[in-house]
Amino acid sequence: MEQAPRSALLEMKHITKIFPGVKALDGVDFDLRPGEIHAIAGENGAGKSTFIKVLTGVHQPDGGEIILDGKRLVMSNPNVAIQHGIAAIYQHPASYPDLSVAENIFIGHEFKTGPFVSWVKARRAAQKLLDSIGANFSPNASVGALSVAQQQMVEIAKALSQNARILIMDEPTAALSKKESEELYGIARTLRDKGVAIILISHRFEDIFGLADRVTVFRDAHYIGTWNIDEVSENDLVHYMVGHQIEHYYPQRVCNAGEEVLRVENLTRTGFFRDVSFTLRAGEIVGLTGLVGAGRTEVVEAICGVTRYDSGRVIVGGKPQRFADPRDAMAGGIGLLPEDRQKQGLLLPWSINHNITLPIIDRISKKGLFLSAKAERAVSEREKSQLAIKAPDVETAAGTLSGGNQQKVVIAKQLAASSRIIILDEPTKGVDIGSKAAIYELMAELAAQGVAILMISSEMPEVMNMSDRIYVMGEGHITKEFTDVANLTQQQILEAAMPQERTA
Repeated sequence: MEQAPRSALLEMKHITKIFPGVKALDGVDFDLRPGEIHAIAGENGAGKSTFIKVLTGVHQPDGGEIILDGKRLVMSNPNVAIQHGIAAIYQHPASYPDLSVAENIFIGHEFKTGPFVSWVKARRAAQKLLDSIGANFSPNASVGALSVAQQQMVEIAKALSQNARILIMDEPTAALSKKESEELYGIARTLRDKGVAIILISHRFEDIFGLADRVTVFRDAHYIGTWNIDEVSENDLVHYMVGHQIEHYYPQRVCNAGEEVLRVENLTRTGFFRDVSFTLRAGEIVGLTGLVGAGRTEVVEAICGVTRYDSGRVIVGGKPQRFADPRDAMAGGIGLLPEDRQKQGLLLPWSINHNITLPIIDRISKKGLFLSAKAERAVSEREKSQLAIKAPDVETAAGTLSGGNQQKVVIAKQLAASSRIIILDEPTKGVDIGSKAAIYELMAELAAQGVAILMISSEMPEVMNMSDRIYVMGEGHITKEFTDVANLTQQQILEAAMPQERTA
């Protein structure tokens, strides 16, 4: 561990922030050098978001000091941060979708000729900024028509237009494909080489170890330490973040595949996917991966009755099925955990109790009419205990839980419904490192009990370390099945995901 160098551009010393009944930051320290990428890692609730809000002037600290260029700075509001060259890029860009790229970049600090705004100058300046970061879209384009990755480029250009010296990137790759993430990495490295200091907040080890020069860990509102990135391993980082040693981040397991429980034959939905075929056996974890837009989610939604398919067959337990909706699929033994758990998987204002038992409410109602509160609570208490859901009790609202515990509640719904096939769509998206390890352990336990798991994931390490077999999708169809996962490389998966580039 190293001491903060005197040449630090930014120093935050003993920062404390207290909300009613909660100490969100307890004397944390941080320093940032010019021209470096410095990651901040920690579980949800560790204090990362509050720390960033203090730095950007959204919250005022209750203790400690902020030193910029060797001088103490009072960050009284966000405008002070902007004036001193501090800007933030968030996972969901704060853009104006109906305005053009140039208008978004220069809104609030427009080019003026007398009382009039000169959008000709703005577009010319916007083009230079876009060129400097390798963006290939027009400054006249409507921001609402851009991809999330392109919208983030607009936010970066906006920060540069305000002479940002410190750029905060908060979960920048969470909604990006592998290719888009690599492009963002390239932009970040270019900015670093030009002297811009970057603070990176990410739950993804690929981001931290692939991009950062140093990493600082927060845990439970406290500063734990700062390390050069080559001084720590993934296991070290997990240990520092959760406060105890996790022996195996990815659980060691032996696959004992049983009988075939799901067979998909030549499934086709015009314009989305075609001739998709695969199998799933009891006790298996099968990965389904590929680039964003390959059709993975659309396939599993068709299987579970969320959408329709035009042709092909879905065979469950040896019998052809065509489910009318997800509830029908659940009755047939298939549970789907959607990618957007907050919108599709949970009723956030409802309790853990009601969320878990909603799919089986008919079973625990007396004579199918009157809900048995005792039976309902017995089911939810059992699942809460089995999945180690961290909450005071089952009456806790699902919306107050961390991302990892929300995911466990969605899984608990499927287990309560006795699903023997569980489809997980991006199971650890937006989940902190410690919760990821817990979800991986849970998946391993379920597979050991004979549950068949189909996992859709864009995270290569996750796919390669958790899957017994891997199917790769590209351009709406299965391009490759890998059975020798132990000797598989990321490059092989990426090549299979891009068949046209591979055969060109």
